[in-house]
Amino acid sequence: MAEEPGVATVVAARDGDQRALDDLVSGYLPLVYNIVGHALGGHADTDDVVQETMLRAVHGLSSLRDPAGFRSWLVVIAMNQIRLRHRENQRVPITGPVLEDVADPGADFVDLTIMRLQLSGQRREVVAATRWLSADERELLSLWWLEAAGRLTRTEVADALELTPQHTAVRVQRVKAQLDAARIVVRTLERTPRCPELAEVVADWDGDPSPLWRKRIVRHSRGCPRCERCGYDLAAVEGLIARLPLVPLPAAFGFGLDQSALVGTQVSISPVTTAPAATTTSTAATGKFGVFLQGALVKPIAAAAAAVLAAGIVVAVLPSKEEPVTRAVSATTSQSAPTTTPPAITTTPSPAPSTAPPSSTTVAAPPVPAAAPKPVAASAKKGVSTWNFSGVGKALTDVRAGWYYNWAVHPDGIATPPNVEFVPMIWGAKFTDDATIARAKANGKVLLGFNEPDFPDQANMTPEQALDLWPKLAATGLRLGSPAVAHSGDKPGGWLDRFMTGAAQRGLRVDFITVHWYGSDFSAAAVQHLKNYLDAVHARYGKPVWLTEYSLIDFSGGTPRYPTQAQLAAFARGSSAMMEGLPHVERYAWFALPADKPGTGLYAPGGTPNQAGEAYRDAG
Repeated sequence: MAEEPGVATVVAARDGDQRALDDLVSGYLPLVYNIVGHALGGHADTDDVVQETMLRAVHGLSSLRDPAGFRSWLVVIAMNQIRLRHRENQRVPITGPVLEDVADPGADFVDLTIMRLQLSGQRREVVAATRWLSADERELLSLWWLEAAGRLTRTEVADALELTPQHTAVRVQRVKAQLDAARIVVRTLERTPRCPELAEVVADWDGDPSPLWRKRIVRHSRGCPRCERCGYDLAAVEGLIARLPLVPLPAAFGFGLDQSALVGTQVSISPVTTAPAATTTSTAATGKFGVFLQGALVKPIAAAAAAVLAAGIVVAVLPSKEEPVTRAVSATTSQSAPTTTPPAITTTPSPAPSTAPPSSTTVAAPPVPAAAPKPVAASAKKGVSTWNFSGVGKALTDVRAGWYYNWAVHPDGIATPPNVEFVPMIWGAKFTDDATIARAKANGKVLLGFNEPDFPDQANMTPEQALDLWPKLAATGLRLGSPAVAHSGDKPGGWLDRFMTGAAQRGLRVDFITVHWYGSDFSAAAVQHLKNYLDAVHARYGKPVWLTEYSLIDFSGGTPRYPTQAQLAAFARGSSAMMEGLPHVERYAWFALPADKPGTGLYAPGGTPNQAGEAYRDAG
């Protein structure tokens, strides 16, 4: 997924720069897709609403007074289109057989979210629970979800809902309560064997989630001795979704695909100074907005053209002998002569994909070559754990780390800077299928094993289960790190000790030991506490150590307690210097690179380091 473009890109796009518009559309399309997807639950109209939102934004861009408010403005457009879709469906008279208004089985947003983000445990339950919310509840959840994940601000959520921040807070608390109730429903229905009394309650249920059945099943669960435990140990939903990236765009939108597989249209944008006509001619330039229009959305190209015309943008479908450029255009901004009229969009059908550059007769302006990236002066040991956030590419370059990982087998849309290594991970048992393991092998030279298998809310595996699956990971031939335990990696009889003992007995290969560590002592002594742990782990197994998550967080009080920025900065400097000097520590990674919410992150949205980020950047 592309990073959200900045104000300069918005201004350039508003002034008619084609490549800036390309970058603006592709940069914000994932955000719009996630808002609409959550709000509509993956209904068949989702793609139409996303497309209409982007088209309206492009059409109205010339009238945008405050470029810095582009994201807020775009979110309001998306919510208006969602509400319009609800109103239009309610107004349609029923004159024939009633069609069920349900999610498209091939595009169900819940299934897509679980599959694309590789969710399990309580995170999977939260996403599955959204099926049980009403349309109004999902509409609010679609915005608050992105606020909790650091993608929107409370002000932007309130503006989109047309409420005050205070009223928004009340609404959010209500929908969170309904979501927690729905999580209980998911757990109750998934229990095996099913409670006999529950079977009687749902005997007449047609299988479709609804708020009415949510109330009935929750009422049973809370009053049933067998099912009441389904409401225990519900982790705070904010914490569960805090690390989640946006759901990647489906292949239908054309972004993130193997460009050789794209077949579609060419798009150009030029100023319109006269009334729209049936056709128009202009110099053609292929861009990401063209890929967006050419994608296999539910509307065919002809219908898409009609939608653009309805929005006041000129669309002409013309034959062309030129092969399009389907290669993604790099993000650039440039200054063009300002225009006060909406741009014209020309779409041209394409007979076949091509990676060849366009001929000079079809390009409005020659491409500006991208500046050669500067080498990163990085420590080979120092790394970061991260998820995709605004400015992640800039932050990865600035932090001067030699490597990073994101708990997945692929970078998930993160543009890996030169001289920075991506390290894939097989997160848990559900990701040991041949295709996922092959993808991990293709994306790295080193492979990380299961993530915190000793925690129920993480990989949640016994050492024996992990050992049974281990040969599949070893078969990649990559250097292979042990499962990363959350704690007690040095303890006899602990999870890691049992795994390593079993690996030795079975003759399984483990090339290095992987552990996590979080210190609750925020004083200067924390560095020595960490060193003592790493020394003990190495002494027990005699193998190189990778510390793949570490920071200062006190979990002893139930609610996490975080250090000050000054304390984090001091620990970042001291711990990095200590580990750089330990020969048995092969690599280490701070948790985490993004500081898009309270915690121990290093870089704010946009890629700007905080005090701890500056300290970690300059250390090592």
